[in-house]
Amino acid sequence: MATNRLSEADRLPVSQRIDSRMPNPRRREATPTHWAIKGELFLNCSCEVFCPCVVSLGAHPPTEGHCHAWMGIIIDEGHYEGEDLSGLNVGLLVDIPGRMGEGNWKVAAYVDERASGKAYNGILQIFSGQAGGTTGLFTMLVSEIIGAERAPVQIERDGNKRRISIGRRIQGEIEMITGKDADHPVMVSNSKYWMGPDIIVAKGLKSKVRDYGRVWDFGGKSAEICPIDWRGPK
Repeated sequence: MATNRLSEADRLPVSQRIDSRMPNPRRREATPTHWAIKGELFLNCSCEVFCPCVVSLGAHPPTEGHCHAWMGIIIDEGHYEGEDLSGLNVGLLVDIPGRMGEGNWKVAAYVDERASGKAYNGILQIFSGQAGGTTGLFTMLVSEIIGAERAPVQIERDGNKRRISIGRRIQGEIEMITGKDADHPVMVSNSKYWMGPDIIVAKGLKSKVRDYGRVWDFGGKSAEICPIDWRGPK
C-alpha cells in the first residue's frame, strides 16, 4: 500500500484551486457539460448518531454543530465529454461549519492517479459543480476548494464493509448496520436527498483524516452508503 506523499508538483497550488480557468473559486459558475457517473458513494462524518442531513435535506444542523467528513466515490461506469471514467476512484475531504444547506463548505479532492489528463480535469469539473447537472449545486454550497491533486485512492468493497485509503491522509473503514432481517441493512428509502433516494445506514470503524491542517477521527460515528446515478444537464 502506497503511503508516501506525492511531490508538491503533483498537488495544485491553492492559488490555482482546480485549474487555471478558475482564478476565483468563490465565483464558480456551472457550464453545462455532457457527463454521467454510476457507482457508489460512501462517507464517514463527525455526527454522533446517524446524519440528520439525510431526512432534513441539509436543513437540520449536524449533531456536533459542524460537519467534518471524508467521502469515497467508486465510479463503476462513467464518462465526461466522451472520456471514459469507468473504474476510477475519488476521495473528498469536506469541512462544513454548520447546516449543510447553508453552504460555506471547504473541500479537498483526491483523484485516482490512474486518471488520464482529461478524466482528471473532468472529475474536478464534476465535483466542483462546474459541469452542472446533479452536482451543480456545489457551485453554491462550496465556498473554497482548499486543494485538488492526483493520489493513490484505494477503495475496497467487502460485503457490508467499505474501506478507503489515500496514503497517510485518509484511512477509513465503515460497516453497514444490520437490520431485523440480517440479509438487509438499515436503510432510508425514497428520500429527496441530493446523493440519491436510498441511503444505507452505517457506522465508522477505524477512520482517520490527516491533511490540510485537519486531524479528525470518526471511529464509531455516523456513516452512510449510497448508490449513485448522476449526470449532467445535457
